[in-house]
Amino acid sequence: MRDTRESRLLLILLVAVAFALITVDIKGGEDSPLGGARRAAAGLLGPVERGASGLVDPVAGTIRAVRDASTHQQRLDQITRENTELRQRLASSDTAAGRTKQLDDLLRTAGNGGYTIKAAQVIAIGAAQGFSWTITIDAGSDDGLTRDMTVINGQGLVGRVTTVAPTTATVLLASDPGFTAGTRLEGSDEIGFAAGQGSSPMRVQLLNGRAQVKAGDRVVTFGSQSGRPFVPGVPVGRVVEVQATPGELTKTVLVEPYVQFTRLDLVGVVVVPPRSDPRDGVLPPKPSAAAANPPAVAPAKPTAASTPAGGN
Repeated sequence: MRDTRESRLLLILLVAVAFALITVDIKGGEDSPLGGARRAAAGLLGPVERGASGLVDPVAGTIRAVRDASTHQQRLDQITRENTELRQRLASSDTAAGRTKQLDDLLRTAGNGGYTIKAAQVIAIGAAQGFSWTITIDAGSDDGLTRDMTVINGQGLVGRVTTVAPTTATVLLASDPGFTAGTRLEGSDEIGFAAGQGSSPMRVQLLNGRAQVKAGDRVVTFGSQSGRPFVPGVPVGRVVEVQATPGELTKTVLVEPYVQFTRLDLVGVVVVPPRSDPRDGVLPPKPSAAAANPPAVAPAKPTAASTPAGGN
């Protein structure tokens, strides 16, 4: 349509008529003369609107479901992360507490024996250099370690250093079948040689076949010249069995090691031996006789209330 004076007048007239109809409809309320036309339009357009709504509602519902699922998944992921972090904090706390206890025990043992040590952590366990019972520690020649140094922990003898690298070292465990160390019995000073037997107790051959020894006696290292490979006085274990060897010049005993070789974590390498033999001073105090042998509890005497009916 061309923009002429007549077209502009027609547009103004249509707008005025539209405003007039709106005014009449609003003022008429339910009795508006346009109500019929409105109802007719609703009757025609209602089914179309419902059909369109039926098509749109599933899409909208799907969108809402996806949005809600995404929100739930995000919340689940958040809870999972929080639980993981909590477990890590708890594990870290337990590990730190356990290592603090190990370090305290190690320092106490070193202090009692007068050993100068280099603390290290076990970073691997398994076969090395043909040995089946070995560990690898995170200290080496850069830390002053050399071959044939004694390795201990808070409980006692762990083994000896066999191979040294700049930052690591291999330790032959006292449980290895190829391990041998000189030993001495607490109190009697009887000398012997201990050999590893894997997961079984160590086998100690006492040089004196008539040595008086019994289960529960304790064994420490005898020590080597200049403290290599073993410093004196390190707890080895306690006797659990005395084997009968009649007529033999030596006596064999089985010794349960103090150290749990499958649970090693922190260890100490003795870099300077003690100035004097600590003898039995590194061993823990013996349990009291009462603790070792608690008194037997006599059975309670029957009372009148507990006597069976008809009993005399």
